[in-house]
Amino acid sequence: MRYILFLFVLIQSGSGFAQKITRLIKEKNVNATLKTLAADDMQGRKPNTPGIEKAAAFIINSFKKAGLETAKGDGNYLQSFNLVKAETGDKKLSLNGKVISVGEFAVFASSAKFSWPNQGADVVYIKPGENFVQKVFGAMESNKDVLMIADTSHTRIFNRLKNYKSPRWEGTGNVVVTLSNETVNEYQAEATSAVTFVPYSNVLGIIPGKSLKNEIVVFSAHYDHLGIGKPVENDSIYNGANDDASGTTAVIALAKYFRKLGPQERTIIFVAFTAEESGGFGSTYFSKQYDPLSVKAMFNIEMIGTESKWGTNSAFITGYEKSDFGQILQNDLQGSGFTFHPDPYPDQNLFYRSDNATLARLGVPAHTISTSKMDSEKFYHTANDEFETLDTKNMTRIIRAIAISSKAIVNGSKTPTRVTEVN
Repeated sequence: MRYILFLFVLIQSGSGFAQKITRLIKEKNVNATLKTLAADDMQGRKPNTPGIEKAAAFIINSFKKAGLETAKGDGNYLQSFNLVKAETGDKKLSLNGKVISVGEFAVFASSAKFSWPNQGADVVYIKPGENFVQKVFGAMESNKDVLMIADTSHTRIFNRLKNYKSPRWEGTGNVVVTLSNETVNEYQAEATSAVTFVPYSNVLGIIPGKSLKNEIVVFSAHYDHLGIGKPVENDSIYNGANDDASGTTAVIALAKYFRKLGPQERTIIFVAFTAEESGGFGSTYFSKQYDPLSVKAMFNIEMIGTESKWGTNSAFITGYEKSDFGQILQNDLQGSGFTFHPDPYPDQNLFYRSDNATLARLGVPAHTISTSKMDSEKFYHTANDEFETLDTKNMTRIIRAIAISSKAIVNGSKTPTRVTEVN
């Protein structure tokens, strides 16, 4: 009899919790937020446009209404930083005494002027079969001046990348890339650039923790998208409803949910990142502001507006095998009918392609939750990625599942293992 009574109490408790989360995370509220973020008047939320500023203002207002605190206690929800944009003018390069034509090398500058008279730069070779893009971007993220000599087998990707003009971090080095199969014994390079500073802002709100307030759990998504592009059937606005207004909507919904639930043992940070589409700059800056050892988990939410390959009530977690984060989430979801699966697209390296990547490389169990069918999302990065194409009923279920599955992590009873394997 005692066992039956205990079982009854347990069932009733679980049912009550389910009713509570259904009451606090409603589909109509999810719809309203998503419609606003994906509306035409947001102009596709491209960084450094009035559209993204309008989106930031909406997120700020949502965090303020939810009662979130600001990072510095000053009422400012923006986490702002500057990047350097360099428009290169005159440039010269010679290898082993031979002058290289201007169109046969690329300069990625971060300063107004540099000159390398056979010194001052590290010489790095990109061999056949090596990841050209990874090596070049790795050099651009370093604090060194680098001359990169790529094997001619990389000609195609070099031609695509040589006109890349995204802003870069101030203080990073200058990078020169060219194609050659020769060993370079002597080089000379110089360039002058017009340098400007470009402002960016993440939007961030906090619920301080109780007994474990110095331990942090992050819920994140990126709120930028591609802006206005080439018209398709008279539509030139890339609304980014799924990518990633859906994730940002989830972060706002979760912020409201946890604020109503009350403080948890760990501090929770809710953040909408800028500039994911143009290089992950927002999440990179964010990661520099916190000791990675204090960040116990990161729930990054990316493209949850469509059904997963398994249908409704399911999503996948990137890097599932790299920590026990996914196992903890699934344990808290027992009996819910919702399933988190391992990433079914390992060949696409999704674990390192979203805003979780920077913290993951620092050992944080930072994972992305998504439903995107990466082999068949026909509206991905198109002008047709609009509110009307998404399944908001299922999306609401996913947000509720994330809330339930985070219970052990935010209350401090479980801590995911750290990520040790990084690329």
